[in-house]
Amino acid sequence: MKWSNDTLPILQLGSDFYDPVEAAAFPKKILRYWNDQLPIKDATEHFWHFKPLPDNIAQPLALRYHGHQFQTYNPNLGDGRGFLFAQLKHNNEWFDLGTKGSGQTPYSRRGDGRLTLKGAVREALATEFLEKLGVKTSRTLAIFETGESLERNDEPSPTRAAVLTRYSRGHIRIGTFQRLAFLHQIDNLKKLTSYSLFFYYPEIYSTLDPQDEGLLVSQFFHSVVKSVAQTAAEVMMAGFVHGVLNTDNINISGELFDYGPYRFLPEYDPQFTAAYFDHDGLYSYGRQPLSFLWALHQLGVSLKQAYPTFPSEEILKQFNDFFNLAFIEKFLKRLNLKSRGLETDGELIHAYFSLVENHKLFFEKTVFDFQSLKITGPHSASEFYRKFGSDFESLIKILEKYEVSDSKLAAQQMNSTSQPTTLLIDEIEKIWAPIADHDDWSLFNSKIKAIRASPL
Repeated sequence: MKWSNDTLPILQLGSDFYDPVEAAAFPKKILRYWNDQLPIKDATEHFWHFKPLPDNIAQPLALRYHGHQFQTYNPNLGDGRGFLFAQLKHNNEWFDLGTKGSGQTPYSRRGDGRLTLKGAVREALATEFLEKLGVKTSRTLAIFETGESLERNDEPSPTRAAVLTRYSRGHIRIGTFQRLAFLHQIDNLKKLTSYSLFFYYPEIYSTLDPQDEGLLVSQFFHSVVKSVAQTAAEVMMAGFVHGVLNTDNINISGELFDYGPYRFLPEYDPQFTAAYFDHDGLYSYGRQPLSFLWALHQLGVSLKQAYPTFPSEEILKQFNDFFNLAFIEKFLKRLNLKSRGLETDGELIHAYFSLVENHKLFFEKTVFDFQSLKITGPHSASEFYRKFGSDFESLIKILEKYEVSDSKLAAQQMNSTSQPTTLLIDEIEKIWAPIADHDDWSLFNSKIKAIRASPL
């Protein structure tokens, strides 16, 4: 299959993968958020009524996919309240502009295809904070309030409605492959594999003979396993709990997206869950790496339909190594420390997490106190930690071997406020309350500014 980097990717993929749809007609257009840090000229009119961008997708496309939801297979999925609106190239990479809350599609089932304004606010905050923490994530481009009132069972109703536009590397999910395997569409599975490798891992594709199907699928799966393992490490070091790591919510580019009932950890607790309906803790904080791995296994099973002999299990065995190496890297980056080698770095991580878990310490505050070796300085918080005895003393002994990695960042962190930047559920509720009560967006705007300015 031949692909072109000069033509809209989704149109090359073809109509077997999506359904043309119409955007909803909204009674009002009130711009509530525009992300001026993204490489898109102010085209706010396009992100309310979704008039096509020039020389782009002529009609919005609802993407088709299936997926496991809480590990139960569901063939009745697909874009139910969003669509792919446009694709743009930046720095020789293609990005999707996708929506949330833009109206009903063939996959809405009994839903209204809408998004609450509170849900849009929560997603904008999540993407800003995760991006700042170094997590590969979709970005929130725009939020419009639409003037509609929505009925919801899980929050006070009626509630205000919004439409959100995401900027992301793509919307091809593990569930996209699962649908093709479920329908035994072998040619389309091969087509999507080649497409995904070309557009999301071009540096790998360029080294291969596209006719060598065995090598192509192995390199694709290897790339996805590595990328998703790295994302899992980023999520863990951000203290983030996604809430619903279903296979239709895991992107083959490794980019995190679609934020519903997320949480950031208060104190360190591997069993902490984000979704009130996750009664068994399937997607708890500590189980997230396993959830990503389980989802990757489902991708391997789907690919086997088209490539029955490719060594999916052998490739999956590399997940732990990819995750562990990425976790060490992300840990050292968050603490702004130079590596001392795998053995010493491993000892440091073990000592650090023994301290935070044994004493149920606040996740972000502990990272903040230990960044750039602040804990060893004259004005440090060491007195607070001394009460934890040998757990703290062992950690300090190992830290004495380390140096800061970025001296400029260290100076910023030393001179920052006495409290870390956080995004806990109580803070989000505090930000939302004045918006709901009297349309006061000052706390929201201040939080976005604080996140962007924080030397995390």
